[in-house]
Amino acid sequence: MRKLIIAAAATFALAGVAACESQADKAAEVKADALEEQAAAAPTEAQETALNAEADRVEQQAGNADGGMTTANTPNTSPSDPAAPAAPATTPAH
Repeated sequence: MRKLIIAAAATFALAGVAACESQADKAAEVKADALEEQAAAAPTEAQETALNAEADRVEQQAGNADGGMTTANTPNTSPSDPAAPAAPATTPAH
């Protein structure tokens, strides 16, 4: 009985995760990945920055298709956005 409950809970949790990513999200991710690949191969810094910004815009727009329910609290970590927060400094463990 316990195994059945655990299996049902795991199935329910996975179904919830799968529902979070729509076909539009998947398509936007593919498009953004292609733009990021182009950015990595761009001959100038300006072109790289512009392509990365476009990739970020595509991802954000797709994420906001649900009214921002899944992206309202997502931090901006774009390397091409100067307003993005810096990575926290870490100190080595002693």
